[in-house]
Amino acid sequence: MSTDIKAPTFPESVQDGTIATWHKQPGEAVSRDELIVDIETDKVVLEVVAPADGALTEVLKGEGDTVLSNEVIAKFEAGAGGSAKADSDSDEKGDAKEASAEQKDDSSAPESGDAGDKILSPAARKIADENNVNPASVKGTGKDGRVTKEDVLNHVKSGDSKPAAAAPTPAAAAPAAPEGDRVEKRVPMTRLRKRIAERLLEATSTTAMLTTFNEVDMGPVMELRKQYKDKFEKIHNGTRLGFMGFFVKAATEALKRFPAVNASLDDNDVVYHGYQDIGVAVSTEKGLVVPVLRSTENMSIAEVESTIRDFGLRARDGKLGIDEMTGGTFTITNGGVFGSLLSTPILNLPQTAILGMHKIQERPMAVNGEVKIRPMMYLALSYDHRLIDGKEAVQFLVAIKELLEDPARILLEI
Repeated sequence: MSTDIKAPTFPESVQDGTIATWHKQPGEAVSRDELIVDIETDKVVLEVVAPADGALTEVLKGEGDTVLSNEVIAKFEAGAGGSAKADSDSDEKGDAKEASAEQKDDSSAPESGDAGDKILSPAARKIADENNVNPASVKGTGKDGRVTKEDVLNHVKSGDSKPAAAAPTPAAAAPAAPEGDRVEKRVPMTRLRKRIAERLLEATSTTAMLTTFNEVDMGPVMELRKQYKDKFEKIHNGTRLGFMGFFVKAATEALKRFPAVNASLDDNDVVYHGYQDIGVAVSTEKGLVVPVLRSTENMSIAEVESTIRDFGLRARDGKLGIDEMTGGTFTITNGGVFGSLLSTPILNLPQTAILGMHKIQERPMAVNGEVKIRPMMYLALSYDHRLIDGKEAVQFLVAIKELLEDPARILLEI
């Protein structure tokens, strides 16, 4: 029975998506829940899987095409295509059905005498065409001498295939590039990267963005972490005690004291949020994503660390949902993990502030009249000067500094 394959339901913040990669082609066998196609949106790459064992019968949207929410992108037939396992002896009913259909169409058979008796599956014929393989030269191992996809692949690997006759070389063909010449590679920008660029440009051109800096002595947090990290990990089922949990809790407490930093702008309105939803920037191969920790005022440090670790793993595998990356009242980005000593982070609209963490570096500091080597970190707070005054921004950053230099104040909320 034929079934429509539809694009996922996009949330209101996502207008459409783009077909990124078709992992299966028409006629190729697929198993239930096997990945069929990737759809790239402004925020995340969504995966569409097979609803049952079968095969695609028709692809309606090609790679690079724009699709809307719930739009039909392909046709699927359950039971077609046979078994998805890579077994050269595969002779399931779906394959036999496809072979019978091809036998009826004499125009698709090769012109050579031996090739006319060959039966190729659609996948085998596609691979043969792509590699300039004459089907007559491939030994079929399937039922009744049928040439399977694996037969063609094995033939190509063995080096027995003979490429088709090359077209005559044009007289004005460009000369080959000399050895050692500089080369360039041009690839289209991904939809996610385009959207990131648009938002960054929008933030720099539509806000009065300003950055203030401070530095924090990370010694107290490092000592606390050193003292309790083993016990913490044991009690909390393998969750490691890092630095981000302290920063999230310190930022949460500071946001309570300075509501404007936790606010957002909606046209001419200022929206003050009575909760703290903190986004944590995560770098992936496809670009920067910002999953959001919801209601951090109600989360423990262990919950923060565990959730951030889960975000990182799923972001790497492209498993984050769109709803997990929407909203947020404040953002923290950590360039220190890559060695950044100082930077000016760009606002994550419509938020009005973002905190930048950096590399911990030992530096000589004056402590009680003495020079001591201390593990110091520069902090950067970029903020929208249309809503936040310099005084508030500086006091907010100082509050975070004081909370981190005396971690007991985070627990006591003082």
